Amino acid sequence: MRFKSIVLVGLGSLALAACAKDRDEVAAAPPPPPQGAVAGSVAADINGDGIVDGYYTADGVYHAYAAPMPPAPPPAPTGQGERG
Repeated sequence: MRFKSIVLVGLGSLALAACAKDRDEVAAAPPPPPQGAVAGSVAADINGDGIVDGYYTADGVYHAYAAPMPPAPPPAPTGQGERG
């Protein structure tokens, strides 16, 4: 009788072990970097005004954010065409 109960406990623990999960669950993925940021870089505020002026890459090089180019001026009017 004792042998049967040991076998029964062993088979029960084997059956329950098959249902156990060994995976680590991730709660949420990290957020993406903000607009204009480079993944793996560190933001830099050079003049201390609270606005990020650029970033440092992993090799220690500073990259300043450049202001966007203004739109091109409209073309000059031509001398040809309809005269009113």
